[in-house]
Amino acid sequence: MLIVYLKSALRSLRRHKVSSLINVISLSIGISASLVIYLIVHYELSFDTFERDRDRVFRVVSKVDYPDMTMYNPGIEVPAARAIPREIAGVELATHIVTANDLTVTVENGGALSPKVFRHQQEIIYADSAYFELIGYRWLAGSAATALQGPFRVVLTERRARLYFPGLQPVDVVSKRLMYDDSIAVTVTGVVADLDEITDFGFQEFVSMQTVEQTGLKNRWSWDEWGSVNSASQLFVRLVRGADAKAVERQIVDLQKRHSEEKDRVDQTRHYLQPLSDIHLNPQYGSFDNRTQGDRSVLYGLLAIAAFLLFLGSMNFINLATAQAVDKAKEIGIRKTLGSSRGQLLMQFLFEAILLTSIAAILSLALAQVLLHVFRPFIPEGIEAGSVLTTHVAIFLIVLTVAVSVLSGLYPAFFLARLQPSSILRNQASAGTPATRSAVLRKSLTIIQFAVAQTLIIATIVVSKQIHFSLAMDLGYRRDAIVWFRVPFGPIVGQWTSSMPPVETKRFALVEQLKQIPGITTVSLAGTPPASTSTSSTFTRVNNGKNLIETMVEMKTADPAYFDLYGMRLIAGRNLQASDTTHEYVINETYAKFLGFANPKDAVGCLMQTHIQCPIVGVLADFHTKSTHVPIKPLAYSAASSNSSVVHVALNRADPSSWKASISAVEKVFKKFYPDNEFNPMFFDESVAAFYKKDQQTSFLLNWAAGLAMLISCLGLLGLVIHTTKSRTKEIGVRKVLGASVPEIISLLSKEFILLVAVGLVLAAPLGWWAMHGWLEDFAYQTALSWWIFLLAGGVAVVIALLTVSTQAVRAARANPVEALRYE
Repeated sequence: MLIVYLKSALRSLRRHKVSSLINVISLSIGISASLVIYLIVHYELSFDTFERDRDRVFRVVSKVDYPDMTMYNPGIEVPAARAIPREIAGVELATHIVTANDLTVTVENGGALSPKVFRHQQEIIYADSAYFELIGYRWLAGSAATALQGPFRVVLTERRARLYFPGLQPVDVVSKRLMYDDSIAVTVTGVVADLDEITDFGFQEFVSMQTVEQTGLKNRWSWDEWGSVNSASQLFVRLVRGADAKAVERQIVDLQKRHSEEKDRVDQTRHYLQPLSDIHLNPQYGSFDNRTQGDRSVLYGLLAIAAFLLFLGSMNFINLATAQAVDKAKEIGIRKTLGSSRGQLLMQFLFEAILLTSIAAILSLALAQVLLHVFRPFIPEGIEAGSVLTTHVAIFLIVLTVAVSVLSGLYPAFFLARLQPSSILRNQASAGTPATRSAVLRKSLTIIQFAVAQTLIIATIVVSKQIHFSLAMDLGYRRDAIVWFRVPFGPIVGQWTSSMPPVETKRFALVEQLKQIPGITTVSLAGTPPASTSTSSTFTRVNNGKNLIETMVEMKTADPAYFDLYGMRLIAGRNLQASDTTHEYVINETYAKFLGFANPKDAVGCLMQTHIQCPIVGVLADFHTKSTHVPIKPLAYSAASSNSSVVHVALNRADPSSWKASISAVEKVFKKFYPDNEFNPMFFDESVAAFYKKDQQTSFLLNWAAGLAMLISCLGLLGLVIHTTKSRTKEIGVRKVLGASVPEIISLLSKEFILLVAVGLVLAAPLGWWAMHGWLEDFAYQTALSWWIFLLAGGVAVVIALLTVSTQAVRAARANPVEALRYE
């Protein structure tokens, strides 16, 4: 019987080549997109599912509540990270890590050979021995119990050991020496096997935590300050089996309160336990520095797009199958007369749907490779072309093929199988109510198709408009013609017995020589630029004359030239003076208002206390330190110290042609002072644009989704137009004989379809407004949902639909009426 069904299905596909081709293309687009999206979703949900007792592993995160905002931070104060394992009941294991990326690593090469230098090394952390018990590495050399016991020690992964010491076995790597940023010298004490699992814990170098404690590095992370939270400092705990996570959280809150009282302040920071399974897909707290993270809302959006595309392809199948009911009616009547049961006919048409969908599924495997290439910037690095050739993908494809076949073929099969042979053989197949209902269904499905497509077009326009708005608005500082770069940090600390001389502090001499370069207008040695991905906050309190105001404030450092270089506007007081220590602050306007000062001038002279107490000497006009997703928050600048390691250079804005020569001259000066270090300049406007990388990826995805949705919808529309013109061939011939012109015939065939597209816009407009209004709420500063967006989306859809319809309408209108009427 299956052979009979197969032969019948193949004959049907051959008889209806055009509609079959349209269905195959439509379904293959939907299935291939679903396949790629499945790979993404499966990959993102697979993170950190291998850890032992992972249901008991949590990260201690921080939430800071203010009257007008809430800040979320994956980090924790260092004193709290040290106190929790000692003072909190229910904690079985705790490990404190500090991330340290983008370091220069110098490898001792031995003898007379020069050291090997590796620039911009990532995946480096400071950790303790408990980290290896939590994650569970396999040791190739060294011991988990002793490898990180003591300062100036490092454990490498097998991959990193091969990079630094090619050709050596893991046991031979032990006792070799490295240096970080020409300042921290360490000895290799262990090598662990690479993790082959999908994980966020992809670190490659593990420096002992005691190295931080015995060097100036601890000043970077406010080592002894309660209330100073840095995202680089993170604590992971494994609870005792059966322990209540909420009870542990309450203990941590009590711990925080006790130390707040000891410091005579009310701390607004609260710590919570974030499950390990939540880390990768929760962007609210983030993962690790510079780590690409998943987002549940993005995954839901991808799943919705896959569902839409599959739905559109299935609707094409239903539309074309019901439209061809008259063509198949006589075959059905004869089969029923010869004894075919309704169940047999139902199976025949379902088998036809399964065959067509199977062909589309096979084609989708090739098309998925194209989509993986096109969407490569959006695809996680762990997904490759060979990812489609796995068992779980094969199972997914089989299940999807069956589901789509049933969704696409069930209604047409029931519709065709219930036609009565007596009506069919009297040429009344299209006169009954089922055919009438199918026409209403086809129109409804066409409207829904174009409503979905136009909703995606509206979303595409709004996202592009918001990105342009964010990049074009006044952010409160100069962005163009500014280059910044880092210089090596600090003097050498630790044991380093090679012949390399210690690196002296050369920053100030470098800055003075940079000022002499033609084409450079201003040079500053300070902290990070006004807008950057890194954030350092600290607890502050200020007496405004009426109340003691306590809050968490973002801290930055600057020298006097910094504010002029970035064109930042001072609205009260004066700028910072040159100093090697913190003795005064400049705050932003938002902080002044938070302190209760309606007039910024009133904030000048107030004492601001962090770890020391210093006066506020000036107030800056507000500027954006992050993207327009987040509101401007309280911020303070202190004077840059001798440890500042970021050089900012303003180029001549009036002569862009000189920029290349100026940057080359800067590199020469840099190499003069740091010959073994890589010069890695960044344009500030590119740093700002990087804030919107995710939004640009969303725009890219929506462009493709809208394009594919319109393609599938227009393919279905083309199939219906072909069927309509074919069924009205004689009518068109009669009209032409009676004097109808070509434009009139085109209008006759087109207006019904264009009306369906217009009705689709009526449905898409409120849906698109609702969806994009919700999306824009994620931006603190947003563009308007202008009326022309919906008009443009409808216009685009109408034009594309009109072109699709016209390809067949013009052909039918220009046909010779004699050909249509010759047999009448």
